[in-house]
Formats: sequence, C-alpha cells, structure tokens
Amino acid sequence: MPYEPWQPGMLLTQGRLASVSPTWQDWTPVWTTSGASTPSFGNAAVLARFAVAARTVFFEMDFIFGSSTTFGSGTDNWRISTPVTAARTSNGCGSGEMQRASAPGGYSNSPGTRQPLRVRLTTTGTFEFEMSGGNINAISTSSGAGLIDASTPWTWDTGSALRAWGSYEAAA
Repeated sequence: MPYEPWQPGMLLTQGRLASVSPTWQDWTPVWTTSGASTPSFGNAAVLARFAVAARTVFFEMDFIFGSSTTFGSGTDNWRISTPVTAARTSNGCGSGEMQRASAPGGYSNSPGTRQPLRVRLTTTGTFEFEMSGGNINAISTSSGAGLIDASTPWTWDTGSALRAWGSYEAAA
C-alpha cells in the first residue's frame, strides 16, 4: 500500500507534537546513599531539570553545596532520585563534573579542583556518580577511583559543586 499522509497513525496531534517537542521542567531530587548515612542539601543551590521525548528522558543537575549541607559519612555512595523511573539500570547514562571549592589535601595550592564524572543508573530510580578521570589540571586523583561519597574523591566543603547531564530510556 502506498504512503498516504492522511493515515490516522500519522496525524500530527497535540499529544504527538508534545512527545517530540519536550518541555523542560523542574524536579525535586531526593539525596540518599547506598547505606544508612543520610545527606541533606540544607541551603545548597539545587537545579534539577528534565524533559521527556517519547520514552527518552533528558536530565541536567547542578548542585552547589552550602554551609548547612551535610554530606553523609564514610563510603556510603551518594544517590540522587531520577525524575522518571528508568526502563533498566545502566553503567553509563550521562557525564558531568565535580568541583571542590578549596584545594583538598594532596593537591596543588590553587583554589579548588575539578574532575570529570560518569552518571550511572544503579537502580531504575536512582543515579550514582563515578569518578571517570583525573583532575582537569592534570594532577592525579589522590583518593583513587570509585563512586562518589562523603569522602571520595575528597572531603566536600561549602561551595563545592556537582553537575551532571545525560539521557536514559523511561520505563513503559
């Protein structure tokens, strides 16, 4: 059968247009850990936005930690809730950077340091963040590699930031 543009499945409806032209919206992320240690944003500047096109979820997060932010303790990996439940877990659904406000021990005397990170979906409802390289200023990572927590890759401080962006498939 030849293509006929007026076939019912091909009509451009408001719903179909919305699914291919997503509108960005805010979401309020919940910050937890893989263990019992509970962090809190406190007075952090939190920007978390997402958009959905068909079943693809696009996201961006920008957290600048404040003086009343608590980071949890030990090695309980940080988790941030997803805006939409994912179809499956994934070892890589985005990237980003983390930045410390002041120079951590073992680093140069310059203020702060930045490192790239990879965003993972370790459950269908939570992101985790993994160090994915050395410092941008070519200083090696002093605390090794792994998932980010209250003490990895450094002890976080006021003004430190975590930024991430990416996409994943939403659950049906």
